[in-house]
Amino acid sequence: MALLEATYALMFLTGLSLTMMKLALNVTAPRQWTLQQTVTDAHLTYEKALAQRMAFTDLVSTTSPWPVYPAKAESSVVLGKLPGAKEIRGTVIRTRFADATNFPADGGSGTTATNPAGIRTWRFQSILTYEISGRTYVKSRTVVRSQ
Repeated sequence: MALLEATYALMFLTGLSLTMMKLALNVTAPRQWTLQQTVTDAHLTYEKALAQRMAFTDLVSTTSPWPVYPAKAESSVVLGKLPGAKEIRGTVIRTRFADATNFPADGGSGTTATNPAGIRTWRFQSILTYEISGRTYVKSRTVVRSQ
């Protein structure tokens, strides 16, 4: 009889432990999603800061990290690591667009009537694509600079 009671108690404790483990896994899944979002947002913040701090002449030169659209510069990056040392990898795509009011020499179609100050305005766009669990995600940041 004692063996039968011990078997029932062990089965009950096993079921309870499996339920508790399932609950613990349900709690960690949203944390991983939050971690992934934080890591990708941090990388895009780096891209935005890079576009804001570089000298304007370097940004619009032929060796700029942001080539003139439709050209694009792609680079593979490691965004971070999840628990268990699983890497989050992504691809950064950079390109830039001239404002329509720029003079033709600066990629636009503006004239002295539409752009009397001769201001050059460019949009620098960084697009981040990454894949998690077979799904592809895309985020972007755009910086507008003028001179």
